[in-house]
Amino acid sequence: MLWKHGPQTVRQVESHLGRRKKWAYTTILTLLSRLRDKGYAAQERAPAEVAGGGAAHVFRAAVTHRQLLGLGLKDLADRMCDGTAGPLVNALVDARRLTRDDIAQLRQKLDALEGRAKP
Repeated sequence: MLWKHGPQTVRQVESHLGRRKKWAYTTILTLLSRLRDKGYAAQERAPAEVAGGGAAHVFRAAVTHRQLLGLGLKDLADRMCDGTAGPLVNALVDARRLTRDDIAQLRQKLDALEGRAKP
């Protein structure tokens, strides 16, 4: 929600999530607080007009989706593949989860790693 809609209060996140499933305010606050504690989100005091006179806080994404994906894959490689990425890439290829565009991008990145092309 923070990537899609930008910085939001807990109530704003709740209103977006409520369209799919009802989440308790405290559950959303706990989740956002944990994301903040891990460095994935940041929290700031909301301006008075947003907070409605209360003590609301605004949460925003502190990392991009791509950064979070990279961190998650690094963690997965560390836990399951002795820190190497090869088994993860091979598993994706073996599962045929790559589109033609994915393959072309991967080929370009591999060429760049080998020094044959610019990234």
